[in-house]
Order: sequence, then C-alpha cells, then structure tokens
Amino acid sequence: MDRKRDIAIVGAGPAGLMAAEVAASRGCTVDVYDHMPSPARKLLMAGKSGLNITNAAPDFASKLPDTLAPMVAAFGPAEVTAWTEGLGQPVFTGSTGRVFPELMKASPLLRAWLGRLDGLGVRLHRRSRWTGWSDDAMTFADGTAIRPAATILATGGASWRRLGSDGAWASLLPGATAPFAPANVGFRVDWSRHMERHLGAAVKNTGLIVGGTTHRGEITISRHGLEGGGLYPLSPALRDGAPLALDLKPDMTLDQVRERLARGRRDSLPNRLRKALRLAPVQVALLQEFGRPLPDDLASLVKHLPVPLAGPRPLDEAISTAGGLRFDALDERLMLRNRPGTFAAGEMLDWEAPTGGWLLTACLATGAWAGRAAADWTGR
Repeated sequence: MDRKRDIAIVGAGPAGLMAAEVAASRGCTVDVYDHMPSPARKLLMAGKSGLNITNAAPDFASKLPDTLAPMVAAFGPAEVTAWTEGLGQPVFTGSTGRVFPELMKASPLLRAWLGRLDGLGVRLHRRSRWTGWSDDAMTFADGTAIRPAATILATGGASWRRLGSDGAWASLLPGATAPFAPANVGFRVDWSRHMERHLGAAVKNTGLIVGGTTHRGEITISRHGLEGGGLYPLSPALRDGAPLALDLKPDMTLDQVRERLARGRRDSLPNRLRKALRLAPVQVALLQEFGRPLPDDLASLVKHLPVPLAGPRPLDEAISTAGGLRFDALDERLMLRNRPGTFAAGEMLDWEAPTGGWLLTACLATGAWAGRAAADWTGR
C-alpha cells in the first residue's frame, strides 16, 4: 500500500463503513477490520422490524448533542436520504416523520453498500480483533501489525455484544472514556401475579410524566417491566433517578375525569373505569397494580399514577449506550488529541440519541466526518 494514503478502519458498522466510503472516494486505500465474521450485524438486526434510516423532523438537530451539530449539518437527513436512494433503495416518510427504505429491510441496502465499497477498492478483514498499539503499530489478535497513515476507530458501544458491540475497546483508551450506561432501554418493574395476563400488551393513549412534562408514546408491558418507543427517549432522565408517572387520560383535564367518574357511581369500579373513562383493560390493570389501596379521589390517580421503577434493564439489552470516548479527548476533527492521525466515529463516542432515525443518522454523519478528516490528514 502507498504509505502516504492508506487508512485503517476498526469496526464495520454504519459509522465505519461510511468512513470507508468517504475516504476511498477521496483516493485513499482503505482497509476495514472487524472482529465479527460478517459486517454491520447490528444494522441488520435493527432492520428486522423496518430499517428507520433517518427522520424528516424539522427540528432534527435539537434532539442531538451540540457536539454533533457540525457533523449532522454536513450529513443530515437530506444527505442520508439521497445516499440511500443512490444505493438503489427508494424511501418513504411515515406519518411520524420516520424515513424508511420502501423494502423496509436492511439487507438489500447493506448488499448494495458493500458492492459499492468493493468497487472503491475497500478491503474488509473479518475476524480481526484490534488489540491496541505497540509503539506506533496497530496490533490485532492474530498477530497482525500495521502502520497506516491514518486510523479511524468505529468500534461501537457496549450493548448487543452478540452482534459485536462489546465495549472491550475502552480498556485500550485509558483515561479517555466515560463509563457506559444503557440508553434507549426498558426499565424494570416488579409485577404482581395479576399482571401476567397483560404481558406483551401495548399501553396506548397514555401520557408518560417525567420531570413535570407529559410525553406521548406507546409502551409495552414486558415480563421484566416496561419498554417501548415511548419510554426510550426518557431513558437519560429515568436512568438518573427521575420518577415516572402515567396519565391514563391525557386528553382530559382533572375536572373532566372527575365529572365522568361521578356519572356512574352506581356501577362497579371496573365498569366505571371502562364505561365512563373508556380505559383499556391494561390501563385498568395498571391503575390497580400501582394505585391500591385506591383513594377516594380516584381522578387524581388516573391523571398521575406513580410507577415504581427498579432501574434500567441490563446494558447488553439496551438498543444503544451512553458513555464511551469523551469529546474532550478529541479535537474538532474527531481526532484523538494524544494520538495524531487517529480519528473516532459512531456509537463509541460519548453521546446518546433517541431512536426514530436520530441514532443511525448520527452514526453515519460522524463516520462521514471522520472519513473526510482522515483523508485530509493523509494528504496534508
């Protein structure tokens, strides 16, 4: 390889592959190393339920940390959409602003992407676990040692380790990382036996109250607690100990709930809740689960039902992770301050974003940013 233009990338997820595409498009020779037998396994898993590539929300950047603003400005929703369509995958925008390939799956997109990278001369080295540095050489578990002109680390977070993101790389960057924490994750609830028949039930038309603000979104009753897209954006506050409460009738005022309940005083309580408030069976079950002994002012409980959370589910069950490589260890190019020529991108960086397109877009954006910076470094 041309020593002046070769780039080594560690990690074959979305950030690493995007960095490879950008760097190779700028004339660099690129080698991608990944310790798994196949690339982008987490992307493929995410695509099983419909690959949400980005979001058309007009305030897209507001849901991401300010540190990512320049990266997303350079490669945001419009660029991600054009890139996807450029790989032969037409997209559509759902009612919530989420953008999906028409085929909904990740595998056709990944096949087309790997084909493009192959055409650019990018070489993928599978089952190659990076083990750090020896002097100025990058080392791998199989004994390989390389000295590229630039390096991009895109090693992922610390969740879904069976798909490759095990966080083991953190020990190779001592003093530069923040502890990992689960993000976009479910929370534990110690259910009584009477909730067993509601396991798997979706809780709809319910407000999630955190920090005095009511958020709307669907959650699901799982065997271990609560999970779902409505809960995941609240992970940072709940992880830090903020209490959660449910508003079972978010479209009614407290007085309206009281008035409805007063109409059917002759009915049994379950009938009053079902007929007067039209609560779903799972909502009634939650009221019974968390509200007993039920107070005389039942309306107040309907509008603010405290939920005793027992902490987040384990790190490995989280969709993504907070923590990782701190931004104060990087310059504005995403280059490590103590190791010139080494850049970082993707979920290994210390940031978190909600699901719904933000997470994947930010990974692609930081990968593109690092790819450009590394290519510029090799040609400086």
